[in-house]
Amino acid sequence: RSFMNLRDVVSALNNFASLSLAESWDNVGLLVEPSPPHTVNTLFLTNDLTEEVMEEAVQKKADLILSYHPPIFTPLKRVTWKTWKERLVVRALENRMGIYSPHTAYDAVPHGVNNWLTKGLGACTSIPLRPSTAPSHPAEGTHRVEFCANNTEHLDTVLSKIKTIQEISCLVTLPVRVEGEEQTRVSLNCSQKALLEVVALLSQDNLYHKTEILLLQKPLLPHNGMGRLCTLSEPVSLSDIIERVKNHLKLPHVRLAMGAGKTLESPVKKAALCAGSGSSILKGTEADLYLTGEMSHHDILDAVANGISVILCEHSNTERGFLSELRDMLAIHLLNKVNIIVSEKDRDPLQVA
Repeated sequence: RSFMNLRDVVSALNNFASLSLAESWDNVGLLVEPSPPHTVNTLFLTNDLTEEVMEEAVQKKADLILSYHPPIFTPLKRVTWKTWKERLVVRALENRMGIYSPHTAYDAVPHGVNNWLTKGLGACTSIPLRPSTAPSHPAEGTHRVEFCANNTEHLDTVLSKIKTIQEISCLVTLPVRVEGEEQTRVSLNCSQKALLEVVALLSQDNLYHKTEILLLQKPLLPHNGMGRLCTLSEPVSLSDIIERVKNHLKLPHVRLAMGAGKTLESPVKKAALCAGSGSSILKGTEADLYLTGEMSHHDILDAVANGISVILCEHSNTERGFLSELRDMLAIHLLNKVNIIVSEKDRDPLQVA
């Protein structure tokens, strides 16, 4: 089997799911990097990087660990042997292993974790509950400024001043008639910083009263985003859905909160789901069922009062099964140049006692 340079693997992983899709609070990408050059023969996949899983990665001679959850989340002030997360970094570097974490970038992509979770419901169509926004504006700048002027000479002076401001683009002038009077309409795109300078200039030149300032929105990306709203091809009883979910996630049991006025025979046509901890994404969504890993007590009470049943599977159980599907997708994506293995020690920390 051939191998790949770490930088090339990371670049391919970023390409598989753009890190710009991750939530702003998240900590994604390459978190630990051994000194270059570093080659990757074995890529090791896990949902959580615990010390037990790290031991397994060392035994399996992994060169790069892909941990879905970021093992470094809050900043480390030191790297000692004192806390378990610091020890992970020490062991990774001593054994020349990189650590990469995709987390919410994998939640958002169409071929990601939430999409895998929808397969537990049976045949359905799904759309993101909260679509992702594009990483940048289609045109340069965050704002558009438009104003009118009737004095051409005066306008030429203003325009020459505007042209000295940095971060201005798409500057266009158009002749228009306003209340029978010949005027010039000016529009331009600019950054937040340039906007302040443009506004200062226009207010100085008495043009500000005719000015419109528009905030440019980043476009939404279709099929990418957090959570999924699934419409089942055929309505299915709640008890059937429970069995399907248990089969898909390979779980002996799940936790169920029955919606007010609902029974196990009640039909489920619309289901809202979110891998992991889904309250903030699911809240307020109209559906027959919420499916997620964990939810707070009060959010469950809210859902139930609104006649929505809730199935909870524990946080990592709604994510871990995706890893075997990921292994197959990454094998193709990395052109079979890297040996990819899934952790056998990675498991949910909770059990029924």
